[in-house]
Amino acid sequence: MDDPAKKMSLVGLTTLVTVNMMGSGIIMLPASMAQIGAVSLLSWLITAVGSMAIAYCFAQCGIYCTRSGGMSAYSEQAHGKSAFFLCSYLYFLSLMIGNVAIGISAVGYLTPFFPWLGSGAVPLLAGAVMLIWFTTLANLGGAKITGRLGAISVWGVIVPVAGLSLIGWYWFSPTTFREAWNPGQMPVAQAITSSIPLTLWAFLGMESAAQNSDAVENPKRNVPLACLFGTLGAAVVYILSTSVIQGIVPNPELANASAPFALVYARMFNDTVGNLIMGLAVIACVGSLLGWQFTLAETAKVTAGEGLFPRLFTRVTPRGVPLAGLLTCAVLQSLIALSTLSPNASAQFSKLVNLAAVTNIIPYITSLTGLLVIMYKAQVPLSIFRRNAIIMVVAVCYCFYALYASGLEAVFGAALIMALGYLLFGFIAKRFVKVLDTIGGAS
Repeated sequence: MDDPAKKMSLVGLTTLVTVNMMGSGIIMLPASMAQIGAVSLLSWLITAVGSMAIAYCFAQCGIYCTRSGGMSAYSEQAHGKSAFFLCSYLYFLSLMIGNVAIGISAVGYLTPFFPWLGSGAVPLLAGAVMLIWFTTLANLGGAKITGRLGAISVWGVIVPVAGLSLIGWYWFSPTTFREAWNPGQMPVAQAITSSIPLTLWAFLGMESAAQNSDAVENPKRNVPLACLFGTLGAAVVYILSTSVIQGIVPNPELANASAPFALVYARMFNDTVGNLIMGLAVIACVGSLLGWQFTLAETAKVTAGEGLFPRLFTRVTPRGVPLAGLLTCAVLQSLIALSTLSPNASAQFSKLVNLAAVTNIIPYITSLTGLLVIMYKAQVPLSIFRRNAIIMVVAVCYCFYALYASGLEAVFGAALIMALGYLLFGFIAKRFVKVLDTIGGAS
């Protein structure tokens, strides 16, 4: 029996969810959003509601579906074995694309220290690829070391971003904010739609919130609450920090910044403080990338264990490190970085974010719709079924809107990737045909 005194409280789990979600997803966003204008801040409100609905539904899936496998297992409940594969496959690719985006963010913050990195497309690519391989090789120490470094380094983002949302208002200029509102005179609806993939990027990772339910007091009550409060807490910090920065740094300057939070701290205090924030952001990015590299390899290992990915992903060293998987993922990420080559860190970041969002949204939809079957099998009370079904529809509607907002290029790219996934599954589907089905088909 687990000792209830050692289990996590609602406050502890809420803090964990907020910290895990924030990670390094925020540090390049002010520059990307400034290219649209401060009007893009309105998209935070829509994404916050949609993200809380998604997080709540994942929490309910985690409570009522006892099977391991996360989103892939939820998808299989409603859509069969091919959905398990496609969900794992698309989520795996989304993590890889997201890792490249984090690498680009880190290079952006390193540029002031090493100006050569910002001198063109090739140096930017070289910097990102070096970080990808550095964090891959650093994972050879095992999960314990990775976890410790990640838990410490993530505060390099959270402290300055949360700090700005509190103290930045002293330097806030309403005039600067007004001038930044809509410099391109874009229709408000179009500006919001264009910003949705960027704001959704900051909330990616909320699907992991329900994974700690075994270590939580009263999980049926506390897990959904922690998902909602944690997502709401991250939303508040995101909205405040990206709003205040638009009123401190003039829009043209912010839109072209490779290190927006370092720039605003240098404007508020001095260059030394700005350099300190830059250093913290780099550490946070490297720590986040370190953790996501291991998560990526582990995701591939679990999926390979189900017979859905190549067996090489299951090979581990005596320390339990999925070495072959880590190296394969590093090669694939390097190819993704090459295929999205751009001389501008912010432009490449935005392109990667759109593609990562789409490849994540499709597994969101397949797994969220699995909640209906999961609740049916668990025989939940009708009142709970209806409530959760309504919230699920809200979550899926937001996912559809986010797909539309991601643009033709990203959706087209994801459609090709998904079509390839169906082809790949066709080659391995025979592994999951029951003997009796084969006999019945032959008779």
